[in-house]
Amino acid sequence: MAPTQSLEEVNRLLRVSIRGRHPISAVYDGLPRKLCPHRLGWNKEGERRVHCYQFGGDSVRGLKPQGSLENWRCLAVDKLLQVALISDVWHTAANRANPQKCIVRIEMDVDDHPEDKPQNGQ
Repeated sequence: MAPTQSLEEVNRLLRVSIRGRHPISAVYDGLPRKLCPHRLGWNKEGERRVHCYQFGGDSVRGLKPQGSLENWRCLAVDKLLQVALISDVWHTAANRANPQKCIVRIEMDVDDHPEDKPQNGQ
């Protein structure tokens, strides 16, 4: 059984991922996922959330083809398990700039780091 990560470690990995545009792997709702976190913050109830583009693994809703606008996920940070940075290209979708409603108070956004060029992903 893998050691449990602290919430502080999960938050640190999410910040590193967003700052450097490094995809992560994680387990969420018991399912393995490959994610590109784009925004980290809090919802209107004050709960920690991360807005991600999911490009691999499994999902309760299922995954659409790569680049689909339906692969965005708003995940509870405290439910992310086994978070790890992975070697893969950065993924996003064309509607990245569309307002999302899950995070109302932003700590960090991938667009805050324009000097960090994304890998040659979508």
